[in-house]
Amino acid sequence: MRDPAEAHDLLVIGGGINGTGIARDAAGRGLRVLLCERGDLAEFTSSSSTKLIHGGLRYLEYYEFRLVREALAERERLLRLAPHIIWPLRFVLPHDEGLRPAWMLRIGLFLYDHLARLRTLPGSESVRLRTSPVGAPLQERLTRGFVYSDCWVEDSRLVVLNAMDARARGAEIRTRTAVEAARRTDGLWSASLRDMASGRTESVRARAVVNAAGPWVSETLGGTLGVNSRAAVRLIKGSHIVVRKLYEGDQAYILQQPDKRIVFAIPYERDFTLIGTTDVPYEDDPGPVRISPEETQYLCDCINRSFAKRIGPDDVVWSYSGVRPLYDDAAANASAVTRDYVLDLDDAGGALPALSVFGGKITTYRRLAEHAIEKLAPYFPDLAPAWTGEAPLPGGAMPGADFDAYLAALRRDAPFLPEETARRLARAYGTETRAILDGARNLADLGESFDGGLSAAEVDYLVAREWARSADDILWRRSKLGLRTGPESAARLAAYLTRKAEAA
Repeated sequence: MRDPAEAHDLLVIGGGINGTGIARDAAGRGLRVLLCERGDLAEFTSSSSTKLIHGGLRYLEYYEFRLVREALAERERLLRLAPHIIWPLRFVLPHDEGLRPAWMLRIGLFLYDHLARLRTLPGSESVRLRTSPVGAPLQERLTRGFVYSDCWVEDSRLVVLNAMDARARGAEIRTRTAVEAARRTDGLWSASLRDMASGRTESVRARAVVNAAGPWVSETLGGTLGVNSRAAVRLIKGSHIVVRKLYEGDQAYILQQPDKRIVFAIPYERDFTLIGTTDVPYEDDPGPVRISPEETQYLCDCINRSFAKRIGPDDVVWSYSGVRPLYDDAAANASAVTRDYVLDLDDAGGALPALSVFGGKITTYRRLAEHAIEKLAPYFPDLAPAWTGEAPLPGGAMPGADFDAYLAALRRDAPFLPEETARRLARAYGTETRAILDGARNLADLGESFDGGLSAAEVDYLVAREWARSADDILWRRSKLGLRTGPESAARLAAYLTRKAEAA
């Protein structure tokens, strides 16, 4: 075993999708990795996305063909590697007179279909909205449109699964631990860490640092690491609203707007519709952030422009916002800022690299991680080859990546689970669900029950294996049970977690 006092190969700052993806890749290649996240995993940007694994149809308008091609390839790959938290969706794109012409939409979808070198999802097709069921929720003035494929992802769970796999391969994952300062000293990086709960500090050493601090990437680079760089981050605030289900069916809608933006309406948690996102330049502290009344009204107006059923701010049951750390390419329009990523390497002319991640999107996180490790490879000559392209994420090793078959088997093996609970557990944990059930023969065996089918056995699993500490960690990041949990049940959960922590 390695000496605990031995220097880490890699110190990763940031527990979002890029940080955990890089930690996983590096650990699997034989590096000794320490990841520090000052809050919870995916607490900020990585749990605030539109929750899509997609090529980015609108990026074709900005000629980002390489990004779209890479994203489409990753869409197919991730669908195989995490079939429990990623699944296909069909998107309806109505043609709206006076906005983008139909021929432009058709050409864009043709490119979208053919930029994917290997495609398992159905291609695009035209649809007559007045005779198709997918047109029923829309206003009668919308008579024609197109349908195409992309995928949904449970974004915060994708982060947690990457962290779990990184730990399984030897990485040390520390949540609620801030990297207060790091400097090149005596041939290594020397970093000062602070435990955010206890206030205790300690020093660690590393051969390389990855700055995956998301919206804080520039602050971390110049302040925490003391490194000057010409690369800059541009902060864009994106907000979403959730309303009661607007329509029947599993299809999503991508709606063009007069300001040339697009807004999605997506089936959410079976009983709701997710609407977003906004693109607002942001210059304040990156988190936590909240939706503004203007953003709420904007998203309601977007729906009311296309749907027969009207909504207003009073219909919003939940909202969330995040700040996206995009690479500053000097675009005048926030919506036009590139979603591509830039990896900025500084080694002070020596052998102690600091790699900072600017930009990126959740779909391409795995390739970003591969590229990051490629950048660091010259400093680690014994590095093992790339491996994440064929390795399922925890819970995703289902024969044929067949979620429905796995769910059917789970229902047979645990017939006492209510149908909705069985589906929710299978979606969240995949094959890891067995570790939660752990031989249970009835619901009572799972211990205390909270709203939404949450049991003490599931809570214990989340604390022991997924770094959950608070009710918010469980109700809003490890799940979205907060949409179904009343204040009394949330308080009981918080009290249960306190008792668990005191007994530990």
